[in-house]
Amino acid sequence: MTKRTLFFLSLLLAAACSHHKIIPDDKLAMIFRDAFLANAYVGEQGIRTDSLRIYEPIFERYGYSAEDVEYTVGNFSKRKSARLSDVVEAAIGMLDAEGTYYEREVAVLDTIANASRRALMRTIYADSLLTMKRLKDSSRLCITLDSIRAGEYRVSARYLVDSLDRNRGLRGGVWTELPDGSRRNVYTFYMRRGTEETFTRNLTADTSMRRLVVNLANFTRERKRPSVTIRDLKIEYTPPAEAAVDSFYLRQLDIRIFAEEFFRHAEPKDSL
Repeated sequence: MTKRTLFFLSLLLAAACSHHKIIPDDKLAMIFRDAFLANAYVGEQGIRTDSLRIYEPIFERYGYSAEDVEYTVGNFSKRKSARLSDVVEAAIGMLDAEGTYYEREVAVLDTIANASRRALMRTIYADSLLTMKRLKDSSRLCITLDSIRAGEYRVSARYLVDSLDRNRGLRGGVWTELPDGSRRNVYTFYMRRGTEETFTRNLTADTSMRRLVVNLANFTRERKRPSVTIRDLKIEYTPPAEAAVDSFYLRQLDIRIFAEEFFRHAEPKDSL
């Protein structure tokens, strides 16, 4: 999420710290929903803004100030029976329920779960250049990742089988394996000759799977002199939605709807 809310901190610090209101959970969920819609609209329209003035009307609509929102969020850590994540889930539920009516408008929105998954997506393997010019180089084009976790894996690369390659029926493949070696999510493709090609494959792994294999040197006939170049090979991992949201909550004081500065200052301060 962009830092278009840079001046939110100044708004929060401008007022005195006394007489703050505790916002009821249902009202806070509605504020979160509206703030998320505002963020989606600003992002979709490409509007550049450096202030939180887009949020002030939202707070005022419900009879609260930025200080009230900060104070309420900061107090969740003191409420043993309450979780900020429940309020966020309620806001998501509102967006889902309104989805039919606002079909075109809501189509541009991401859910908090998707935002969390994107934020936690990471590259777990990358190689800018791999070549296979001799038969013994084939092992370089077979990548195995052990002890994989449940989630989604995206494998992408560009490849070129040039005119010097003497093989026919050269194939590439991606799959996951169970502990006993049996394969799941198997995807194979014939590697075209003469022009650079791109391939991308998404695989979903569950907790039963232990290994991810990418093999870009699968000879289907007698092995002959190869000439293959692989560029920008990348394997990206995205955790399951539930795990991503939980981790995102922990990292960002349960949710990052407004800005980093907001939640940095909403965290409870140690008493002196």
